Amino acid sequence: MNQQSIPEVSERVKSSRLTRLQLISASLLILLAGVGIGKFGGIEANNSPVQATTQARPLPVKTTEIELARNYQTTQSYTGEVVANRTSEIGFERGGKLIEILVDEGDRVSKGAVLAKLDTANLQAQRRSLVAQKAQAEARLVELKNGARTEQIRAARARVRDIEKQLKLEKLKSSRRKYLYEQGAISREQFDEVAFNSQALSERLNNARSGLEELLNGTRYEQKAAQKAAVDQLSAEITNLDITIAKSILKAPFSGTVGVRSVDEGTVVETGKSIVRLVENSNPEVKIGVPINIARELVIGTSKDIEIAGKNYSARVKSILPEVDTATRTRTVVLQLNSSARVSPKEIARFKIIQNVATEGYWLPITALVKGERGLWSCYAVIDKKDGNSNSLNNSESNKNKSYQVERRLIEVLETNGKKVLVRGTIKAGDTIVVDGVQRLVPGQLISQLSGEY
Repeated sequence: MNQQSIPEVSERVKSSRLTRLQLISASLLILLAGVGIGKFGGIEANNSPVQATTQARPLPVKTTEIELARNYQTTQSYTGEVVANRTSEIGFERGGKLIEILVDEGDRVSKGAVLAKLDTANLQAQRRSLVAQKAQAEARLVELKNGARTEQIRAARARVRDIEKQLKLEKLKSSRRKYLYEQGAISREQFDEVAFNSQALSERLNNARSGLEELLNGTRYEQKAAQKAAVDQLSAEITNLDITIAKSILKAPFSGTVGVRSVDEGTVVETGKSIVRLVENSNPEVKIGVPINIARELVIGTSKDIEIAGKNYSARVKSILPEVDTATRTRTVVLQLNSSARVSPKEIARFKIIQNVATEGYWLPITALVKGERGLWSCYAVIDKKDGNSNSLNNSESNKNKSYQVERRLIEVLETNGKKVLVRGTIKAGDTIVVDGVQRLVPGQLISQLSGEY
C-alpha cells in the first residue's frame, strides 16, 4: 500500500510545477507587450510635436550675396638665410711651431691686427748669414768700381823700370859675349846662356807692362757687372726670407669677429691649416631662392622688406645670381641689409612678395564652408521654398517673415586670406550664401530672418 502511494505523490508534484511555470511565462509576455505598446505610443506622441515645431520655426541664419572677383592679390613668403659678407678660415702660408695666439673666440678685431705667431729663430739665423755675405759682396763691388790704388800703380811702374834695366844690362852682356865667342875666348854654351836670359827678361817686361796698363785702364765692365749681380742675388734672398718671416705673423685681412679658434700654442701647424675663423659683421646679406618668374620681375637697387626673427628690416636688392638651382628650380636673390641691422649669420630670413593673380572666383568667409566627404568642401545656397530656384535675396521687411530652403553646393577653395577664402564651383554671381550657422543646417532645411550682408 505504501509502495503505490509514492508514485502518485510524485506525479502530483510534477503537475503542480508545470502549471506554475506556464503562469509565470504568460505573465511575462503580457508585461513585455504592454511596455512595447507604451514605448511606441510615446515615441509617436513625442515625435509629432518636434516635426511640427521644425516645420513651423525656420532657423535664423546670416547670409550674403556673392559677387564675381576676376583677380586677387596674394602674398607669397620665401625663406632664406642671413650670410656674412665675408667669412675666412685664416691660416699661415708656411708650416711651423705656433708660439702665440693673441685672440679668443668672440673677440672683435680690426683689419691688420695680429692674431697669431710662429717660431722664426731659424729664419732669423739664415737672414744674418745672408746679410754678412751681402756685405762682403758689396765691398768687393766697391773695390772694383774704385779701381787700383796709386801705390799699386807706382809699384807696377817700378817693376817695369827694373826689368827694363835688367834687360838693358843683359843686352850689353850679350854683345860682349858675342865678341868673345867670335874670338874663341868663350864656348857656344856660355854665349847662348846670355841670349836666353835676355829673352826671359823681355817676356817679364811685357807682362809687367800689361799689368801696369790694366791698372791704369781700371776694372773691366764685365767684372763689375758680375759682382753687382752677386750682390743683387743676395739681396733677393734676404727679401724672400723677410717675406717668409712676415708670413710667420698671422694678421686679420678685414675687421670682424673671431668665430672659431682651432688650435692652441705649442702646436706644429701645417701650411694652410685654419687657426681662426673670422666673420665680418658689417653689411650682412640675405640669400633667398625665389621662382624664376618672380626673379625676373625684381629690379636691382630697389628696396624690399625682410623679416628676421620676427622683426622687419629694409634691404636693397644687390644682385640676382644667373644660375638656377637644379634641386629647387629657383634663382638666388642677394639682398643687402643696412649696416645698422643687428642680425647674425645663419638666421632665417623671410621675403614676402605681393602678387596679382588673374583667377575668377567668389570671396566667402571661412564660416560659410562645410566640410564634405573625401576632403571636398561645400556651402549652403538659399533657394525659394515655393519653386526651388536660386534667388538674389535682400533683407527688406518683406523678406523677414518669409521662410526659405537651403541647398548644398560643391566648391573648390582657391586661396585663403585671413578669415576669407576665394572659391569657385556650382555657384554663380548673385547667389545668396549662408555665412553663419551652417553647422545647424542640412540640405532642405528651412531658414528665416535673413540678416544684413556679412
